Amino acid sequence: MSPPLPRVLPSPEGKPLPPKGTADAFRAFARDLAAGRRTWGAAEADFLAGLFDQLAPKWDSTQATGRDDPLRDALTRAGTLPCGPCLEVGSGTGQFTRLLTSAFPAVVSLDLSEQMLRQAAGRSRSRVRADASALPVADASIAAVAAIDMLLFPAETARVLAPDGVLLWINQLGQDGPLYLPTEDVAAALPGRWTAIEAEAGWGTWACLRRAR
Repeated sequence: MSPPLPRVLPSPEGKPLPPKGTADAFRAFARDLAAGRRTWGAAEADFLAGLFDQLAPKWDSTQATGRDDPLRDALTRAGTLPCGPCLEVGSGTGQFTRLLTSAFPAVVSLDLSEQMLRQAAGRSRSRVRADASALPVADASIAAVAAIDMLLFPAETARVLAPDGVLLWINQLGQDGPLYLPTEDVAAALPGRWTAIEAEAGWGTWACLRRAR
């Protein structure tokens, strides 16, 4: 893994920290799921869909950070990005969809929560309710998978990415985020060999992962 790029976007004051106990539990689940030590099934999907359905109406005002520093920095400094469709998994209320649209010719927003997708109606033209563990997407058809504060489903991510496709792995709150997964763990979980460019930006972190050649 290459050393991180130097930080160019400072971390502002007032970083919103999630409750430690909850964040620790979610991070442990995310880490074990990516590594294959935990399974994902209907019970887990139903739980998270219900949770985010409840949070959706007030998400932008009570839960969202309101900052796009990590994604903006990634799109600027991750190197040449492939031209093609972007699949935004765990797209939520679509806060980052417009920024992704500035970098890719088409963006499909995918989320498990119907209510989150309803909130995104004014931000995303293409919205799909689906489980990221079984993406309704053809093999090798996606130029970029954008996962912003999202669980990692390694096999599905690798399956849908084109040979030159990239995974944009974004953690808005960095190591404090409830779904934070270090870049080296992401690369180790993905099938095959992957390289990464990464950096800190604002309150968070980002990584752009590509298949090694």
